[in-house]
Amino acid sequence: MQTPASENADPPLPARLFLTGGSGYVGRNLIRHFTARGAEVIALVRTDGARRIVESLGAIPFGGDLHSEQLVAGMEGCQALIHAAADTDHGPASAVQRRTNVDGTRNVFVAAAKAGIRRAVHLSSESVLLDGHPLVDANERMLYPDRPAGGYSATKAEAERIALSAVSKGVEVCVVRPRFVWGRDDTTALPQLLEAVDSGRFAWIDGGRYATSSTHIANLAHGIERALVAGTSGEIYFIADADSIEFRSFISALLQSQGRLVPDKNVPRWLVFAIAAVCERIAAVTGGRWRPPVTLQSLAPSAVTVTVDIAKARRDLGYEPAISREEGLAELQALHDA
Repeated sequence: MQTPASENADPPLPARLFLTGGSGYVGRNLIRHFTARGAEVIALVRTDGARRIVESLGAIPFGGDLHSEQLVAGMEGCQALIHAAADTDHGPASAVQRRTNVDGTRNVFVAAAKAGIRRAVHLSSESVLLDGHPLVDANERMLYPDRPAGGYSATKAEAERIALSAVSKGVEVCVVRPRFVWGRDDTTALPQLLEAVDSGRFAWIDGGRYATSSTHIANLAHGIERALVAGTSGEIYFIADADSIEFRSFISALLQSQGRLVPDKNVPRWLVFAIAAVCERIAAVTGGRWRPPVTLQSLAPSAVTVTVDIAKARRDLGYEPAISREEGLAELQALHDA
């Protein structure tokens, strides 16, 4: 992973790779993607349910968690690592989230170095750059904000630094940052949207008339593959769909693909941010015993413009979106109608 894709032929896809987060939304699709290309996937699992999921998709389960001393044994014989596991909670910062995103990432990459893994992709997020202000055409040169939006943004930024530090231990690491992952088999964003609409709690913030980037799950899997075989060690890459879109238009299309009418309810941005600030103060006073309905972390990716620039991935990885937004929406519609 030392030279741009344009200079030399790509190395072959690793024959055997180790995957964390295999039973999650992204992980399940990564298993499908890489097994379809002939790779053997060893997936870390914590529960019997997770074991059944990864086995049904064609991966080999390895029992344990991010903190297991046995990780080295599970990684032995693997040529590559994809670290996709994370605590994505957008509530107040917590010790549990920090243990997963920070301590867990550290242990995974320590194990990778000990196991002799030489190539790795760390799955991150555009959230590492979020602080509640608009993020317009973000590129990989942008610095982390002084005051991140919340615990998720802060711990994922720290996890990036930890992952990249493994380069000094002989692991060729690059970081992939998708924005708003969506598409088939979604167990995160789309179900939350549908639940909000069905319960009558959904409202547009300032009409939703601001831009967003998005990343279809197939494009994310393709981008991770490109980073794995063609990425430059120590580098970060934004991965997204081909172009940005108005947030309201995109969310409306997602809802319509699931047979939902698009709500008209609207709230001012200043009001919802003020409510979030008050809620976070109350949550802090209660020592986390009360969970606020809205936080700055939950608003930062959805209440303002957030767009990313994928020029570096296109240039250095040879990345091009494998599926268009229109194709992804049509697939969701067909799955809903089936």
